[in-house]
Amino acid sequence: QVQLVESGGGLVQAGGSLRLSCAVSGRTFSSYAMAWFRQAPGKEREFVAAISWSGTSTYYRDSVKGRFTISRDNAENTVYLEMNSLKPGDTAVYYCAAERTYVESRVILTTTEYDYWGQGTQVTVSS
Repeated sequence: QVQLVESGGGLVQAGGSLRLSCAVSGRTFSSYAMAWFRQAPGKEREFVAAISWSGTSTYYRDSVKGRFTISRDNAENTVYLEMNSLKPGDTAVYYCAAERTYVESRVILTTTEYDYWGQGTQVTVSS
């Protein structure tokens, strides 16, 4: 069983930065593709960023390109989301997700393909 625990959320002013972490336990972390999703009140969960298990491939939604960076430390079983130049529109609960894959460069972008999810961490950006 894979367990994911997010941390690092909080309240920040527009233009500020936060770094989210997702600690993974239970299986061989290095064979899991990872991603961050977010869900604002009254909206569907949406894709934010993804990274392959090798770390060589990443993908971002257009609205966060150039502001957010996803990375991973396979030795620490942790994936990160560095968020800069935050905007009120980034306010949401942020979830990390994991899915085992045998393709080292594969990134997974859709919620339905992920079997494992964290409990979420709230990010609130004030104007």
